[in-house]
Amino acid sequence: MFKFEELNVYQEALKFANEVYRITQEWPRQEMFGLIDQLRRASVSVALNIAEGTSRTKKDFGHFLDLSRGSCFECVAVLTIARDQNYINTLIYEKLYSSCVSLSRMLSALKNSLS
Repeated sequence: MFKFEELNVYQEALKFANEVYRITQEWPRQEMFGLIDQLRRASVSVALNIAEGTSRTKKDFGHFLDLSRGSCFECVAVLTIARDQNYINTLIYEKLYSSCVSLSRMLSALKNSLS
């Protein structure tokens, strides 16, 4: 087992990405190369940057955690557009938004623990 696999934030990021994939399966096909692709890539990027960052120095790991956090913010923007386009209802939006907030806080706490 790799060290990053033991991190709670990594495990939560995987859950979030899998939920995004599940929910976007129901979105209109015309969004396949638009919002679906953008949200899926951003959600996966959260976990990928955590994983890659653990192979680097502490300073570089902090940078990768910042990138993960930025991907969370990107997800929020896409989710807001999706809600406004009625691709997701308010309940799903709030659930995924809450996951982004939680992930962002976990990433910040992990970065702060590095110093």
